This record gives sequence, structure tokens and C-alpha cells, in this order.
Amino acid sequence: MSMGAEFDCLFCKIIQGKVPSAKVYEDEDVFAFLDINPVNPGHTLVVSKKHFINIFDVPEEELKKLIVVVKRLSRSIKEALGADGINIEMNNEKGAGQLINHIHFHIIPRFEGDGLRHWPGKEYQEGEKEEIAQKIREKLEE
Repeated sequence: MSMGAEFDCLFCKIIQGKVPSAKVYEDEDVFAFLDINPVNPGHTLVVSKKHFINIFDVPEEELKKLIVVVKRLSRSIKEALGADGINIEMNNEKGAGQLINHIHFHIIPRFEGDGLRHWPGKEYQEGEKEEIAQKIREKLEE
């Protein structure tokens, strides 16, 4: 956990009630609220009440608490809005689009024809897939 960072963190201020939000869920460890710039209506952010930057520094026990709430809220959001599906997103670090350095999941309700496009797929070069899979397996063993 980054000490001191929470004093400048927008999400910490939202959790503390210093910045207004449209809260949809709160328990001892997790806070969820509507995104102020939603992809679709009902786009919800699920955050830890403790200040962790992203997936790389959050303890597994805290991550488990978050993902359980993400699952529960996903069902509620889908049913409440009559969505055709749900996207769950998490951006980790600037290069992946993380704008607020406080761990959070996006729950985005999806509707047929909503215009949101998924990322383009790319093909592997000859032998590249096996090489990359091996590198990942090696890092898991470290």
C-alpha cells in the first residue's frame, strides 16, 4: 500500500465523502459508484477502500474481496438495466490506460448495437506463440 498517496487520490476522496458520487454499493472493504463519464449508463467502478495502486501491489485477500463484489454487482447491473451483456475491465499502469492510481474494476453494461468495439486481434508470427508461452511459464516458476 502506498502511504501518503491516498491524500491526493480522487477515489480515496470519494470513499471518504469529500467528493460526491452516485454510490451503488458499500461494505467494510469495498466501495462502488457510477462512473462520471460512462461508456454506457450504469458503468460502475468498484474500488478497494484501502489505497492500493493496481493489481501488482494489492494483496490477494483484498483482491478476492473486490472480485466477489464485482460478480454480485455485475448481475444486479445487467438485470436492473436489461443489458445484453457485461464487460469487466481493469487497467493496470499508464501504458494500459490506468488514469487513477487506485485499484478499480470497471463494470460496463453492454447493449446490442451500442457501438463499443473490442480491441483488434493480431496474429502471432511463426513460433512466436510458443516462445511467449514459455517465457510466461518461466516467470510463474520464479
